[in-house]
Amino acid sequence: MNASGIVVGVALAGAVLGAWADQNPSFQASFLPDAAMYPRTQRIEGMTLSIWGENPQSAFSLGFVNGATGESSGLCLGLVNYAETYSGAQWALVNVTEANDSGWQGGPLFGLVGSVLNYTGGDMSGVQTGVINLSKKLSGVQIGVLNYTQYADKGVQVGVVNVIAQNSGWFTNWPNEVAPGMILVNWRF
Repeated sequence: MNASGIVVGVALAGAVLGAWADQNPSFQASFLPDAAMYPRTQRIEGMTLSIWGENPQSAFSLGFVNGATGESSGLCLGLVNYAETYSGAQWALVNVTEANDSGWQGGPLFGLVGSVLNYTGGDMSGVQTGVINLSKKLSGVQIGVLNYTQYADKGVQVGVVNVIAQNSGWFTNWPNEVAPGMILVNWRF
C-alpha cells in the first residue's frame, strides 16, 4: 500500500469514527484549517492528523503545524505548535501559547529535549526546554540558552542567560531569589 492509500484509509476510518461520536468527533484530518473533515470551530476529542490543523481539542495531535484554539489539552507533536490556552505537552521546534500553559514545552532539537523557541504569553506552570524560553509568569523550570520571565511565583532557570525581571536586586533577597539576571542558574521562591 502506498502513502496516498494510507492517508485515504486513515481519513475514511476517521470519518466513520467521527460519525459515531455524539457531539465531538474523535478524529480530525486536515490539510489546512479550512480544508479539513470538520470546521475549525469543532472540538476534537481523540486524534488529529494534519498538514496544518486548528481546532479546540483534547487530543493527540500529529502534524507539521498544530493549532489548538480555546482551552485545549493533550499531546502535540509537530514542527510548530500554537495554542490559546494549553494543558499537556507541546513537542516541536517552535511552541507558542498565547495565554496560559501548564505542562511541558519542548522538542527534538538535535536529538535533545529542546525546541528552538518556547513562548507562553501568560502563566507557564511546568517545564520549558529549548534554546530560547520566554514566559510572562513562571511557576516551574526553564532550561535553555536564554531563559526569560517577567514574574515568577516559584521558578528555577538553568542556562547561559537567565532573567527573572521581578527579582529585586543582586542577592538582596537571598536565598529566596538570586538576581534580575544571572548566568548558569537563577531562581525565585
